[in-house]
Amino acid sequence: MEYGRLGKYQPGRNRPDAPLKPQDYPTPPISKLRLLSLFAFALIIVSLVSVGLVVRYRTHGPGSIHPRPTEAMSRVCSQTRYQNLCLNSLANFPGSSGASDKDMIHISVNMTLQRVGRALYTSAEISNLQMGTRVRSAYEDCLELLEDSVDQLTRSLYSVGPGSKRGSTQDVMTWLSAALTNQDTCTEGLAEVENGYVKQQMDEKLKDLSKLVSNCLAIYAAATDGDDFNGVPIQHRRRRLMAYPEWLSRKERRLLQIPVAGMKADIVVSKDGNGTCKTIAEAIKKAPENSTRRIIICVKAGRYEEDNLKVGRKKTNLMFIGDGKGKTVITGGVNVVVNNVTTFHTASFAATGTGFIARDMTFENYAGPSKHQAVALRLGADRSVVYRCNIIGYQDTLYVHSQRQFFRECDIYGTVDFIFGNAAVVFQNCSMYARKPMPLQKVTITAQNRKDPNQNTGISIHACRLLAQPDMEAAKSSFSTYLGRPWKLFSRTVYMQTYMGDHIHPRGWLEWNATFALDTLYYGEYMNYGPGGAIGQRVNWPGYRVITTTVEASRFTVGQFIYGSSWLPSTGVAFFAGLSE
Repeated sequence: MEYGRLGKYQPGRNRPDAPLKPQDYPTPPISKLRLLSLFAFALIIVSLVSVGLVVRYRTHGPGSIHPRPTEAMSRVCSQTRYQNLCLNSLANFPGSSGASDKDMIHISVNMTLQRVGRALYTSAEISNLQMGTRVRSAYEDCLELLEDSVDQLTRSLYSVGPGSKRGSTQDVMTWLSAALTNQDTCTEGLAEVENGYVKQQMDEKLKDLSKLVSNCLAIYAAATDGDDFNGVPIQHRRRRLMAYPEWLSRKERRLLQIPVAGMKADIVVSKDGNGTCKTIAEAIKKAPENSTRRIIICVKAGRYEEDNLKVGRKKTNLMFIGDGKGKTVITGGVNVVVNNVTTFHTASFAATGTGFIARDMTFENYAGPSKHQAVALRLGADRSVVYRCNIIGYQDTLYVHSQRQFFRECDIYGTVDFIFGNAAVVFQNCSMYARKPMPLQKVTITAQNRKDPNQNTGISIHACRLLAQPDMEAAKSSFSTYLGRPWKLFSRTVYMQTYMGDHIHPRGWLEWNATFALDTLYYGEYMNYGPGGAIGQRVNWPGYRVITTTVEASRFTVGQFIYGSSWLPSTGVAFFAGLSE
């Protein structure tokens, strides 16, 4: 028996092969969390007014009839997946009757931000209710994800306002895509808990949020006159020695190459007491919030097993440097079976603060294959880099949850869906090792969960190596390994110029459940090689394609897929931005 993405066995879908009433609960006292939510909600309103998008719209007076959609609303809503909801929500927004097509972009984001902010505020009000372990886990996931969505929608709102130059098209597409992924992750966690009062309350508070964010994304994508690659011009560059995304400054690129001994650290973690801190949790707490400069945290050799290690949204520009793979090890064993928590909650280490960097260390979840979902590293930090790291687990090893990510020279180990999530992520010069799974299981390297056709997300595995661990090498005739399977309807994964060992099944890809997503996914292969790279017996799904042009393949390179129109080619530092020659 094998568990699927949510931790509950559902035959055929997840294999690779009386409600309580409000009066039954006491009214919770005002807590720190509720006060924080009040502050957050007030901050949203202040932000909206400061952008100048609320006060200039005329409101409908008492007793007015239900407003009718205008021609502008009809035009923009025709681009969305949920047209009736789009029309009704825009028509009921104050002053929207006089808005132009262009106004509808920031009106839709404005309205959605208010709805998400209200959901966060009202959800925090039930924090003091008694909840079972799994319910509490799913509930806390939702609060965290709603907070992140408020931040991402606020950034988007400031960027799409009249005359704003705060964020690029790719930035806004990334933030809206991430906000949609957040809602999806929240509702998935709630779907697996008992149907009690908390679940019912949360379902009501979250109603239509995913659809509203999807509509925002569609309206913005249509207005920018590009497909989900945003019309980025194709750039071809020679393969050079190293490759880093544009968002890393010259100084930060040098930091990635400096030996640890020669680096000046802001915080030093050492278990023997010879550093600034003895624990990583203490180091994260000590790091400043919203830092605009790089904060360097050196983690000395040792095995660090700490609960709830997380670089939160406000801890920006943190760089963790270890003493090397296998020397500095961040580990844990939390899993969905024993701990009865969501997959999101199992991560040995998680990061959502923008600008996160990890170098020369190991992230591990030792739960083992029988414990099913057990994440070693969960990453939802925008513009993040993981360099020369080991990421070790079995099922669900690496959760590339959301936003823009870059992995270089990393070794990733696992069995079922061991690279999964909905980030826009590029792996370059990495090794993916298949481990021996449990009996009757199949190894699937990726499970990408792009839910919406307008999300600028996907997994790009470029110039990497697909290998088998010794235990799997000895048993490869008994276990099949596949490149990926479609977790969500618009799943998108590509392999380019990558070596594939003979453990890769000739079909290449595996169905999630019968015919689900086979005509809506995008699975591509470009110039792969090795005994497992032969394409003659690959699947013939409508969504699978052998990429034959450099124009199409280039869309999934570092230079275009991660940050698109913000690419700056003249960095002065060696890089690998396009396809190799």
